[in-house]
Amino acid sequence: MAIAGFVKRIRDIMRLDAGINGDAQRIEQLVWILFLKVYDAKEGNWEFDDDSYQSIILEQFRWHNWANDKSLTGEKLLNFINNELFPALKNLNVSSDTEARKAIVQATFEDANNYMKDGVQLRQIIDVVNEIDFDDVTETHAFGDIYETILKELQSAGSSGEFYTPRAVTEFMAEMIEPKIGETMADFACGTGGFLTSWLKQLKAQEKNTEDNEKINNSIYAVEKKQFPYMLCITNMLLHDVENPNIVHDNSLAKNLLDYTDKDKFDKILMNPPYGGHENAAIKGYFPDDLASSETADLFMSVIMYRLKKNGRAAVILPDGFLFGNDNAKTSIKKKLLGEFNLHTIVRMPSSVFAPYTSITTNILFFDNTGSTKDVWFYRMDMPEGYKHFSKTKPMKLEHFEKVKEWWNNRQEITVEEWPKAKKFTAAEIADNDFNLDLCGFPHEEEEILPPDELIASYQAKRTSLNKKIDNILATIETMLEEKG
Repeated sequence: MAIAGFVKRIRDIMRLDAGINGDAQRIEQLVWILFLKVYDAKEGNWEFDDDSYQSIILEQFRWHNWANDKSLTGEKLLNFINNELFPALKNLNVSSDTEARKAIVQATFEDANNYMKDGVQLRQIIDVVNEIDFDDVTETHAFGDIYETILKELQSAGSSGEFYTPRAVTEFMAEMIEPKIGETMADFACGTGGFLTSWLKQLKAQEKNTEDNEKINNSIYAVEKKQFPYMLCITNMLLHDVENPNIVHDNSLAKNLLDYTDKDKFDKILMNPPYGGHENAAIKGYFPDDLASSETADLFMSVIMYRLKKNGRAAVILPDGFLFGNDNAKTSIKKKLLGEFNLHTIVRMPSSVFAPYTSITTNILFFDNTGSTKDVWFYRMDMPEGYKHFSKTKPMKLEHFEKVKEWWNNRQEITVEEWPKAKKFTAAEIADNDFNLDLCGFPHEEEEILPPDELIASYQAKRTSLNKKIDNILATIETMLEEKG
């Protein structure tokens, strides 16, 4: 198929359907269709490798049977999908003994929806998707790029943008955390799986044999609360050849922190926790009183600290509000972070990294579980030359982190036009400043505040100057009118 035009063709057809409202629903509609196509291709491989493999999906509901039936269209197709296929997939017989690669089907369709109301247009969508040939290795890799394009489009699809972290950011964080084969990695609010794919990419470069491959594919653990990104993430992992993705559809915050044991901990944690949101009051009951914040990002920070193995490493994206916030919970979390963990680096990112979803300025906190913090290095990432801000047409790229990487391995304090760009602060200095981590921030012009008498005099002077300009313009107009008269 012509991979390059795939997304446009799908979008053009879906725009004609009255049942779909906006890009978010359009993408959600496409994702469950893609999941079934991808899953069917994977099942074909599993059957080829294992004669005893039995699909959890009844034969009449497997993609290759119904999707290839061209006579199934219009109202007949809608009736089949809404009244037969969806109920069958939502009610699959799944238990704790069910293989992960089979259980994910029921979990994926648990809250999925068919929004399309025109069965003819839905048939057209299915036919376009059916053009993808997953037996063609080149086309499969190309489709991986198309799927990444779909995920990027979430950033401009209303609130769905919260599920996608720019790939340049996830790859930088995964590289800096130094993954090793045999280690485990977790993301407790995984969204579409960006950190998981960046982690896998780092490990795949180290792979030498089938034993390594098995360790890599079993190294990830992730949780996602919302159905839509969970579905995206499962499909993403299947496309990356993770056959039994250990991804749970659940709320990571709904468990008592004090119940975690060593078996619940991980070597590495990569996360961009949801921020700005609020959980219900019952969730706070799972946290010790001093850590029971109303802000989701704060709660996730506590989860991360409780679930990071001894000597483990974490890289976490947090908004500015966490750095300068001084309410009781935020201060307690930061005290715990510096007192029990080594917060060695904070990279301050430009405000438009997550545009257009949000303009909130974010930061990457790097810390490890090796003991208390002695010093914290801060590094401010300025906008690259030629950029006023990042956008859909000018996104952040991995190359924009090159200067950070150069500095990372040869740390020095840097000052630009009297503003610190990179600087080290001791834990004691930070504690003395009420645990305010809002350091090495972005330069801004200080507004000059004049005394009242000077302010009035300045206003009168400007007003006099403006009146003179108006008088001159009126005089010119009057002269022109007299000459014409």
